[in-house]
Amino acid sequence: MARVVVTDAAARSLSSLIDSHSLPTDTAQRIRRSLRPLERFPRLGPVLDPANPELRFLLGPLRWLVIVYAYREADDLVAVVTFEDGRSARSATSGRRVP
Repeated sequence: MARVVVTDAAARSLSSLIDSHSLPTDTAQRIRRSLRPLERFPRLGPVLDPANPELRFLLGPLRWLVIVYAYREADDLVAVVTFEDGRSARSATSGRRVP
């Protein structure tokens, strides 16, 4: 089972989103529930950039919330890199084309 960690940078990005978007008080708990499947299925999210297949993303628990994470198979570690508003033009998924 993979170990899931939230990096300091990701924690700061989530805190910023909670403040700027006035998110519900249970947002952190909802995020933990969204991350739980990564323990058993660390490749659950699609690859963000084919040039860097370790970098993946999930949506949720809010439809617009992009959770960017990296999976290092050698360490069986999932590291959440950032939380982003997927509606933003600066989002990691904004330039992604859907096949």
